[in-house]
Amino acid sequence: MLPPPDDHTDEPGITINFHDPSQIPASVTPPQLRLANQQDNAQDKFTIVGLGGSAGSLQAFEDFFVSMPADCGMAFVIVTHLAPEQDATLAGVLQQFTRMPVREAEDGMIIRPNEVYVIPPNKDMSLLHGTLLLFAPTQPRGKRMPIDFFFQSLAKDARERAVCIICSGMGTDGTIGLKMVMENFGMVMVQAPDTAEYDSMPRSAIATEFVDYVLPVDQLPGKLLEYINKPPTSRPHRETAESASKPAHALQKIFLLIRSHTGHDFSFYKRNTVMRRIERRMNSHQIKDFTHYVRYLQENVPEVEALFKELLIGVTKFFRDNEAFDSFKKHLLPMLRQKPDGSLVRVWTPGCSTGEEAYSVAITLLECLDALAPERYLKVQIFATDINAEGIDFARAGFYPENIAADVTPERLRRYFTKVEGGYQIRKELRDLVVFAPHNLNKDAPFTRLDVLVCRNLLIYLSAELQRNLLPVFHYALNPNGLLFLGPSENLTGFQDLFAPLDIKWKISRRMEGAASLPRLLNFPSGLSRLPSIPTVAATSSGLGSTRKDGPFAILVQKALLRYFAPPAVVVNPKGEILFVNGRTGRYLEPAPGLSNLNIFEMVRDDMRFELSGAIHQASTTHADVVVDGMKLATDTGFQLVRLSVKYMTEPEHLQGLMLVAFEEQAPPRKVRAGKANLLSADLSRDAAVAAMEKELHYTKQRLQMTIEEMESSLEELKSTNEELQSANEELQSTNEEAMTNKEEMQSMNEELLTLNLQYASKTEELSQAANDMKNLLDATEIATIFLNNDLLIKRFTPSIGRIFKLVASDVGRSITDFANNLRYDNLAGDVQHVIDRLVTIETNIQTTTGEWYAMRILPYRTLDNYINGAVITFNDITQLKDLEGSLQASTSFAESIVETVREPMIVLNQDLQVVLISGAFAEHYRLNVAEAKGQSLTELNNGAWNLPPLRRLLTNLLSDKSEEFDNVPLQVKLPELGPRQVLVYGRRLLSHGSQMTSVLLGISDAPAQAPT
Repeated sequence: MLPPPDDHTDEPGITINFHDPSQIPASVTPPQLRLANQQDNAQDKFTIVGLGGSAGSLQAFEDFFVSMPADCGMAFVIVTHLAPEQDATLAGVLQQFTRMPVREAEDGMIIRPNEVYVIPPNKDMSLLHGTLLLFAPTQPRGKRMPIDFFFQSLAKDARERAVCIICSGMGTDGTIGLKMVMENFGMVMVQAPDTAEYDSMPRSAIATEFVDYVLPVDQLPGKLLEYINKPPTSRPHRETAESASKPAHALQKIFLLIRSHTGHDFSFYKRNTVMRRIERRMNSHQIKDFTHYVRYLQENVPEVEALFKELLIGVTKFFRDNEAFDSFKKHLLPMLRQKPDGSLVRVWTPGCSTGEEAYSVAITLLECLDALAPERYLKVQIFATDINAEGIDFARAGFYPENIAADVTPERLRRYFTKVEGGYQIRKELRDLVVFAPHNLNKDAPFTRLDVLVCRNLLIYLSAELQRNLLPVFHYALNPNGLLFLGPSENLTGFQDLFAPLDIKWKISRRMEGAASLPRLLNFPSGLSRLPSIPTVAATSSGLGSTRKDGPFAILVQKALLRYFAPPAVVVNPKGEILFVNGRTGRYLEPAPGLSNLNIFEMVRDDMRFELSGAIHQASTTHADVVVDGMKLATDTGFQLVRLSVKYMTEPEHLQGLMLVAFEEQAPPRKVRAGKANLLSADLSRDAAVAAMEKELHYTKQRLQMTIEEMESSLEELKSTNEELQSANEELQSTNEEAMTNKEEMQSMNEELLTLNLQYASKTEELSQAANDMKNLLDATEIATIFLNNDLLIKRFTPSIGRIFKLVASDVGRSITDFANNLRYDNLAGDVQHVIDRLVTIETNIQTTTGEWYAMRILPYRTLDNYINGAVITFNDITQLKDLEGSLQASTSFAESIVETVREPMIVLNQDLQVVLISGAFAEHYRLNVAEAKGQSLTELNNGAWNLPPLRRLLTNLLSDKSEEFDNVPLQVKLPELGPRQVLVYGRRLLSHGSQMTSVLLGISDAPAQAPT
């Protein structure tokens, strides 16, 4: 892997910390850095366009810059595949087609608008704070991905100002980088493949489905200018898309259309992210208003699917953040050491997208297990889920392009991948560890009893409300001390009581003991993600769309009524524990000293303790409402009369058995005020009146105290009985909790079985398709084939075998020796056993009793694991070949008989002038033996008498078609026994079915002067 851009550069010199340039004194600040600071302050951020290409991209770059104006306000960075020894001439060539300055990039060069920068040969380039940094390549030639490397740094540095363009080229470079640009809200453009000299790179980019525009190169500048001239910040606000209201209705309609089509609800995704994705789709269709886009979605179902895929944001790669996985491995090893030998390690990776992260976790886990071996043996089970079914199918196949070599080390590639044409295939033993299945994290039940949960860069796309619902679920799904691995931008704010951080930077945490509180878990699966129905036209037009009985307006009114008119009240259980407080109860309740205690009997004011205790007890025993009027509460200004109301609640169901205690202030009765006036008129002193009232109050309290003591005595007896019942109730509750736990485990097991069933169904479908393909292949060859096991029992056969063995489908499983055949061959079973024992191949031609001929082959049956499991016998019909061979032999014999019986001396020669046939007259006339002459060269006959250059030249020309046949050519031949003779020769090229053969007929006769008398 290449070093990160901010670590170091290749050039020696002073190291400068660029993280806070403002603190560097001007005297020591490099000129480039001061200029960069001035530019940052002086001008707005500009768009940076990265152009990537390899073979055939020069023409594309020329067409692009010819159509791009020089004052466009953008900076352009060109990254191509250049050989190390190649001269740096690309900048000079491109300068001829644009008025913008074209420069070869240098280390530390600052990017400026309206300029073009070209990567130098044998360098990798990245971008940091608008500065180009060059690195020496670390990957071998052929495996380098300089376009991906630059695009990833461009995405992180420029974010929404980044634009990447993929042009003509071979391979898949740029595919990973454009995903990063898209993830950071940049824009992706691709040259139309039919206009590219080499379309591999454009087609690989288009296959990601993260491309905004696919156009010929000369049309890309126009779309690019249109895009930057309408950035998101200057586009019209969507709040005015529908009348004068916010776009919530339009956005909810879009969510509703997506949910109706796909079954997935995106209303809990972060609103900014969703809006940006929707705007990308609207820009691609040149739609400016939300209302028009809603209409477009209603009329075009494929666009709903396209928007769904856009919202999924399936951006991932192998070992994303290598340091994070190194830290993950460091914390994973101690946890694995604590697992008992032979136990199961369960892992869940929700939001797995196309599977790169799931396989990265699997590889990391296997490496940890290798470090533990042979200390202990652990089984592994990894669940990888996502809502995108296409991504699940892609991940399950386990085939990835060649550019993953930039993220996966060569050692891991050799061990866990198989190099195939066009990319890398995950090995079967690694694929078997991971079970891929569709799963909606928002509504489906989670996997439980997990040791590791890896959810990286998923929560950042979800709303804060959904995150608050999911984190307690993660806590519930993990085993004690289980590991939670989140993305670097995600956090556990508000849930520090559930997870203990192990690595703050890379967000690795351990599950803390203790279950998540019930209210947290009750929010999952979320019941708040119910989209409201689209209001009718009448309701919308009349403005009543939000005034329904259960609408937000009604809720707000109810809250206002409770605030202004409801008396202070608390909800308690029979034990006095406060469960809910409404209004200001500080005048009646105050915190009890000591440890925190929310019990109303401990918190109530002394003036009201006896009355409150009796009222609650009476209400809990009689299940009736109790009201106590005229209770006196001491205040700073005297006494306040209070009405105490205790209401026993029977509905709703969740509140049954609880009591509502309300405190209402009362005005003094009229007769009390009149009595006070009479006392004053009778000249009673104030002190005497107070003493009389205190005496009466003291007497009343004594009587009340006695009543309460009697009641408390009864309560003690009832309490004893209640404790026994409570003990029994706790036992029943414990049993119920165990039953609930078993139910949850069974539900989790059912989910896992369903997931495995889906996996097996997919495998069965693949095997069925492979079996169908194999059957059609065997049937199409029309080769009679029979498969036997090691015991010579029939496993399978093709229909063509019926011409030799009379087999039917029910004969599978029987021995081949049980069946008769029509072969003139008696040792078939023995030869099959010989092949199985010796692992050799037997081939022979066999005739049937009906006269047919077959080429029989007996081969060992080898499995994919190179295990011998029987034999395969094939019979290829060669009857026609045998018939043709017989016809040829017959024709040859007929020709030989003609040549040998003619009375004229003649001889047949092949292309090497060797004797093929010789007539009896020739042998007799020139005293030769027919059998000995066949196969000899013409130049050897009669001790070389026929080795005449003119004769050889005539025959050679005749064989090479350089001349016509010759007639009566006189020659002088010196025969050893007959002496010199004058002969006449003629030659003809032989024909077979109208076609010339590579043989000639040479006829010889004596010249007339020497003809015998």
